[in-house]
Amino acid sequence: MQTANCIFAPKNKYLISKIKVAAVSYLNTKPLLYGIEHSPVMKDMELLLNYPSQLAKSLKEGNIDMALLPVAAMQEIPGARIVSDYGIASDGNVASVAIFSQVPMQEIKTVYLDYQSRSSVRLAQLLLEKHWKKQVEFKDAGENYIDYINGSAAGVIIGDRALKQRTNFEFIFDLATGWKEYTGLDFIFAAWVANKDLSADFIKMFNDANAEGLKHIDAVVAANPFPYYDLKEYYTENIKYYFDDDKKKGMNRFLELIKE
Repeated sequence: MQTANCIFAPKNKYLISKIKVAAVSYLNTKPLLYGIEHSPVMKDMELLLNYPSQLAKSLKEGNIDMALLPVAAMQEIPGARIVSDYGIASDGNVASVAIFSQVPMQEIKTVYLDYQSRSSVRLAQLLLEKHWKKQVEFKDAGENYIDYINGSAAGVIIGDRALKQRTNFEFIFDLATGWKEYTGLDFIFAAWVANKDLSADFIKMFNDANAEGLKHIDAVVAANPFPYYDLKEYYTENIKYYFDDDKKKGMNRFLELIKE
């Protein structure tokens, strides 16, 4: 079993020129990206954007040096470790990662799995089995799978699309809330992960840039008009960006459970 801090990286001394850093372009990353893009750290890095499920593949193949990675994907990448104190987490209702349904939980028979994030899919599967005590048929979701969520068919929806769908479904089973109810722990969805040595100076600048972005939430909200959900509430209440000990404990418990 892993301890709470065991996969958090030590400070290393080697610097890679123009470090390739990848993230998703979801609204939940905007405060972190704002800080990075307005920081001197940008002179040492190249910022790329992709789906969370694609980031693990790119990191494993060596096409990038660091990524905001779904934590469930870390177990498949040799040498993967968390290199920042910031990422995407929650201590309860996260709003943008949920099972959406038109019927109560007891009537759900099929669940479509969002193809964009492995962590959310594994969390949904775990909670359905252990917390909600449901046996369902899982189906891989295609591009337009939300159109098929009706009757006894539910679906995991994440990110911006989840926020847009909140008024379209009768029942929303928030996965971070379900995790909190099941374990009493917080949850980390994604963390900045590297599988090679990065310099302590770069990591410090990168960490500071993430922290700085969180000081400019009003500017981030103003720069990203979004009529479907209150982004100020999203950034300050739903998403927790700093990884305290409770977040790390929750993450390690999740990794233990999905390994069993």
